[in-house]
Amino acid sequence: MNFPQIQIRTTRAILGLHIEKPIQHIEQPKADLHIEQKPATLTIDSKPARLTIDQSKAWSDMGLLDPFDSTRKFAEEGREALLEGIARRAQEGDRLMKIENGGNAIAAIAAEKGFHSYKQLGIKFIPSVHSVDIGYQPGYLDIQIDANKPIIKANVNRPIHEYKLGNVSAYMIQYPSIKIDVTY
Repeated sequence: MNFPQIQIRTTRAILGLHIEKPIQHIEQPKADLHIEQKPATLTIDSKPARLTIDQSKAWSDMGLLDPFDSTRKFAEEGREALLEGIARRAQEGDRLMKIENGGNAIAAIAAEKGFHSYKQLGIKFIPSVHSVDIGYQPGYLDIQIDANKPIIKANVNRPIHEYKLGNVSAYMIQYPSIKIDVTY
């Protein structure tokens, strides 16, 4: 016995899409910037340090004098030596005049002139201690800086944004179908 058969044939639908992509353009213009700053003001006030050295006493201790003092000193020493020489000669003359009284004045005078006393040795500090006077006055330095703040003007520009919408359209490439057949 033959039974009837059903045959079903289907074709599926094929859908096509036409796509236009969206276009987006973004541009950011640079900001407008203006900066102005006056130069800083710098003020410097200073007083130099001062060092004084007085060594006149040390020079004097060593026998080194300025021309006026040395002339004055040598003139005084010369005057004193002259007066001592005159006094010595007058005394020797008086002693020689009294030869008739007896005595050996010539031999005594000769012995006095022939004998020289020895000089004593010893340590002598030339110049003397603390003979140089040193004075110091410190200086100072004062620096004042007045920094002027900058003047900044900034103008932010908004971004330029352009957008074109995309589009999707559908179309049928193949339509669906069903075919049914009965066979005996």
